[in-house]
Amino acid sequence: MKFHDKSVVVTGGVGGVGQALVKLFAREGAQVLFTDRSEEDCAELSDKLSRKSLATRFVAGDLRNKLDCENIINTAIDQMGGVDILLNNAGIIPRGTILETTDDMWFSALDVNLNAAFFLCRAVIPHMQKVGGGAIVNTSSAWGIYPGPGHVAYCTSKAALAALTKNLGRDHAGDGIRVNAVCPNEVNTPMLRSGFIQRGLNPDTAIEELGKSVPLGHIAEPEEIADVIAFLASNESRYICGETVEVTGAKPVYG
Repeated sequence: MKFHDKSVVVTGGVGGVGQALVKLFAREGAQVLFTDRSEEDCAELSDKLSRKSLATRFVAGDLRNKLDCENIINTAIDQMGGVDILLNNAGIIPRGTILETTDDMWFSALDVNLNAAFFLCRAVIPHMQKVGGGAIVNTSSAWGIYPGPGHVAYCTSKAALAALTKNLGRDHAGDGIRVNAVCPNEVNTPMLRSGFIQRGLNPDTAIEELGKSVPLGHIAEPEEIADVIAFLASNESRYICGETVEVTGAKPVYG
């Protein structure tokens, strides 16, 4: 029960990595509040976990809306008494070059991948300061550190999130608040699979082929990313702050 005395907020809780995080922290004894856009999807996940004796809370919200972001933190504090760990996991992947990227694609990427993390962090940090510390883990991307082709909005937003992480880590280390980011390469999630389907590819076959390009032999499963996030949120990483941790199976963005 590594997190038995911790209160945790997980954004994008219904997605692939999000569900892995919600399950992991609930299993390790934390109070968990997760969020996603669909209240129906949130309720379905919470009910499913309850049947496995994993208690969770949820609040639906649109992370593109500042007030929804602030409400998530306020609800967590009201229901759990505080927030020890914030996991900014939610993200979207608009695909396209600058000439293929619409205004909506651009602003949606910035709103979900960057601005939401800003609003959530700004809301939670004063509460963490009052209790003498906390941990924030943002989900950036290897594509934010080493931008790949054809994803201009995604890469830009994730690069900015990596920079935000380093800034917050340095600004609030003295408050006992550790802010770090994970930077995965490809992960076997519904979001990745939907991209293959949009391109007319069989997602199982495409993922198998993609795995051959990874030196460790497969693209990441959600649990493999969740484990690293949990490490960064735990006391085991107590001297890591303001870092972007690449989780790639040794695969570069190019190659």
